[in-house]
Amino acid sequence: MVTAHRLRKSLPTADRVIVFDQAPTHTFSPSLPWVMTGTRRAQQVTRPLEALREQGITIVPSIIDAIDPRERTVRAAGETWRGDALVIALGAALSARDVPGLEEGGDNIYTLDGATSAFSHLQSLQHGRVVVLISRAPFKCPAAPYEAALLVDGYLRKTRRREAIQVEMWAAESAPMGVAGPDVSGSVVDSLTERDIAYHPDESVTRVDAAARVLHFSSGRTAAYDLLLYVPPHRAPQVVADAGLAPRDGWVAVNRQTLETAHPNVFAIGDVTSIPLVLGKPLPKAGVFAHAQGDVVAEIIANRLQGKPETATFDGHGECFIEMGAGRAGFARGNFYAEPRPTVRVFRPGRHWHAAKVAFERHWLSQWR
Repeated sequence: MVTAHRLRKSLPTADRVIVFDQAPTHTFSPSLPWVMTGTRRAQQVTRPLEALREQGITIVPSIIDAIDPRERTVRAAGETWRGDALVIALGAALSARDVPGLEEGGDNIYTLDGATSAFSHLQSLQHGRVVVLISRAPFKCPAAPYEAALLVDGYLRKTRRREAIQVEMWAAESAPMGVAGPDVSGSVVDSLTERDIAYHPDESVTRVDAAARVLHFSSGRTAAYDLLLYVPPHRAPQVVADAGLAPRDGWVAVNRQTLETAHPNVFAIGDVTSIPLVLGKPLPKAGVFAHAQGDVVAEIIANRLQGKPETATFDGHGECFIEMGAGRAGFARGNFYAEPRPTVRVFRPGRHWHAAKVAFERHWLSQWR
């Protein structure tokens, strides 16, 4: 969305900006934790893609059948489209079926339907155990599952059921938002501990017994649950792998400053990419980075097509809100390209950070009005 808007503003009207998307609506994913706990409804966090036509952007509402990065072509809706530049922003495919029983055993909180279902189940739960599960790493929006646990805690306290319902986190990673450093991780763990949310890191789920409501982990441990809220395994979309852009179980490699792939004028941005950092871990898959990358790529393309100097680069700076319930949020900001490790500042949680996230949500969704 960022790239399309920026290109439309930067290019002559005779140039076409074409967006391919299989979904008829755009969902503002950072709001899904609020949908999950009832402070947002589906219609409040979605907008029709068709509205972009009014801004001079062509929408092709179709599944993409094939991509040829050498020819810069896309096959969709029974046609083959060729561009002077191609931007691959297909994100990560959510693959719950990679874990036997996961899809049947709980609610996928990374989809609008799953978040809506999760709230329905939360409303009816009177006692027992809620488990928030990170099934695999990497996954997009590293703060989201921790936000989910904290917001569930807040919702249960507000509805006076917290004493009767346990909340636990089981995660296939060693620390929350580990790339951001020990200060960020420690702050999140402290927040979980303060709210009596049990945290179990380094636990990779192998299967879910949906009938018995039991999780089985590679460590041999098990966990019973009454409500499972899960983050499914992520993988590169099949069409990207078929195009030779992502190796098996891998992601699209790009120039970390320009986001250009090995193919000239073919770029990839957001969750579909993997950008290695000096400390040996990849850049987190987060909307703030996708947003900045989209701006950079649009400027590079516009200048390249118009014969202007190319000066835009992605610098690895990013920031993140983490909702904590009761109208409060935390905030962190930093340079993830810094060496030898990212430099990230953690700010004191407060209501003002929650208000800032709400303001950004309103700003983003206002583009479709």
